[in-house]
Amino acid sequence: MHDVVAPLVLVVMGVSGSGKSTLAALLAARLGLPFADGDGFHTPETIARMQAGHPLDDADREPWLARIAAWINARLAQGEGGVVACSALRRVYRDVLVRGRPEVRIVYLEGSRALIADRLARRRGHFMPAALLDSQFADLEPPGLDERPITVGIEDEPERITAAILARLRLTKDR
Repeated sequence: MHDVVAPLVLVVMGVSGSGKSTLAALLAARLGLPFADGDGFHTPETIARMQAGHPLDDADREPWLARIAAWINARLAQGEGGVVACSALRRVYRDVLVRGRPEVRIVYLEGSRALIADRLARRRGHFMPAALLDSQFADLEPPGLDERPITVGIEDEPERITAAILARLRLTKDR
């Protein structure tokens, strides 16, 4: 991880269709860190709810966030860091994951509703239907400056976005 202090855990967040899984996997590969996709922490029941077009509520998300937080905690305890893709749309969700720790950083993938709707319309084989996009944007609370997010637009190609995130990480001395 050349210029990045370890251990570091990146939480790559944004609405469905923003490219979280793609970019988090690229970041993990470039940084030599373990990768986890937040979708893998959902239960079959919550996936079925979303497939049926029902947005999750806080009660549904609480155990899911706890499982992701446990993964983050294990990475930090092992001193190895990691990268996880997780919608983390609301501040309270990010607080569960970050817990004020400087070694856990938010990477916010910011994009317009029109761009993301277009991506979702072309996406195949994912359990999250495009019909839930409005609920995603309704829940979205962009990270505040006090959360020290690395905010990047998603208009570019994934490799260029990854390079921009890495450049921002290396320029951020307070992690």
